[in-house]
Amino acid sequence: MNLAEIRARFGREMAAKAGLPEDSAVAHAFAIVPREDYVGAPPWRIFGEREGSEAVTDNPMALYQDVLVQLKGTSAPHTGLNNGQPSLHALCFGALRINAGETVIHVGTGTGYYTTMLGVLTGPEGRVDGYEIVRDLAECAVENLRAMPWVRVHAASGAMAPLPECDVLYVSAGATSPLNAWVAALRRGGRLLFPLTPDEGYGAMLLVTRLDEGYAANFLCGAKFVGCVGARDTRMEQSLIECFRTGHAGGVRSLVRDDCPDETAWCVGDGWWLSTRSP
Repeated sequence: MNLAEIRARFGREMAAKAGLPEDSAVAHAFAIVPREDYVGAPPWRIFGEREGSEAVTDNPMALYQDVLVQLKGTSAPHTGLNNGQPSLHALCFGALRINAGETVIHVGTGTGYYTTMLGVLTGPEGRVDGYEIVRDLAECAVENLRAMPWVRVHAASGAMAPLPECDVLYVSAGATSPLNAWVAALRRGGRLLFPLTPDEGYGAMLLVTRLDEGYAANFLCGAKFVGCVGARDTRMEQSLIECFRTGHAGGVRSLVRDDCPDETAWCVGDGWWLSTRSP
């Protein structure tokens, strides 16, 4: 099989893991974006699904597995960063239901691999704004996305207002709360998906949808991400650890933005709480 065929199979496999049809738009995005163009020159260090399993390879075909690939660069802050687990991102793309022509914000663009897929999903009639705070990663992303003029890369924090109005806001770095800047950017019907995580251990991907009144919310799956600069609050760390430890995250149904939690509160932050009551 040549690389194009390997990518096509990879796209079908990632879609299947996300519970999506093999001919879905998400499968197509994974099938046409060459991962080897986004992870630096070979050899590549890849990490398998089993804890502690890793290998070094110069074969690009090895990248088309559900593995992490270590990113390369010169900035000390991103030493050890990886390209992300493809099946997790496929699941997230499916949950976000991204349509052609929509406006998408991606916080944590890295070198642009998944931001490129977002550009494929929106098409040239849409718009994607990618934010990457590590400058040399952002510079790589600019080069990698040069052929997509509807995708803009900002070498800046995506955790600060104002952000453009959007239909979808996807965060690829861990936060301890749904930031006001993110929620405020959502249009009616807009979807926010981010990892609600403590610094240590696992949290989960939280999907928030803006309704006519209020916000629906639910957890998709467990997640562990590097922290999002500007989206961490040490006071929330222990609270999140305790909430996830007690369980029942699957009962979350809404995000409430006030300081008056009731008996349905699952997790309480500063000016927000997650409720097991539907909005």
